[in-house]
Amino acid sequence: MADIKIQNMVTTTSIAEKLDLDKIVAALPETQYEPKAFPGLVLRIKEPKTAFLLFRSGKVVCTGAKTIEDIDRAIDKLCEKLEKSGFEVMKSPEIAVQNIVASADLHSRLNMEEIALAFGLENIEYEPEVFPGMVYRLEEQRVVMLLFHSGKLVCTGAKKVEQVSEAMDKISKELSERGLLI
Repeated sequence: MADIKIQNMVTTTSIAEKLDLDKIVAALPETQYEPKAFPGLVLRIKEPKTAFLLFRSGKVVCTGAKTIEDIDRAIDKLCEKLEKSGFEVMKSPEIAVQNIVASADLHSRLNMEEIALAFGLENIEYEPEVFPGMVYRLEEQRVVMLLFHSGKLVCTGAKKVEQVSEAMDKISKELSERGLLI
């Protein structure tokens, strides 16, 4: 069984009908905003360690959290910070998970060439001259797995932690049953 670790969760929410980013920058000097380069304002908080992209539309992207609880706390802190600076924001905005990135270690080395042949070239992308990992798309779980010779795995594209667990279990079982773990 692989040791799974959530590395990053990307979520979206809407905290207002619209946000005046110029006024937010003036009120919160810790923000970064260069509208000619990118339309979003960047705000980082230390605990939980997260970063936000705020847009004029009132939409917000939160990244860096490792749990749903951290996301909830971070969004609450963002809204509290904005309210204290005189901005109107929604109470308890609805949060949607867009992507979960997780890693795992199978504690075993992988023979990438054998895996490529066993899984079938239609199911994977493996070009070691271009990228050292193998890209394996799991349609049922709707995630993409990156497999590395070291036995390390990266799962991306999940919207629920359960999808990550299912995908990791599936790949671990497939590799083990086919004798592809070194």
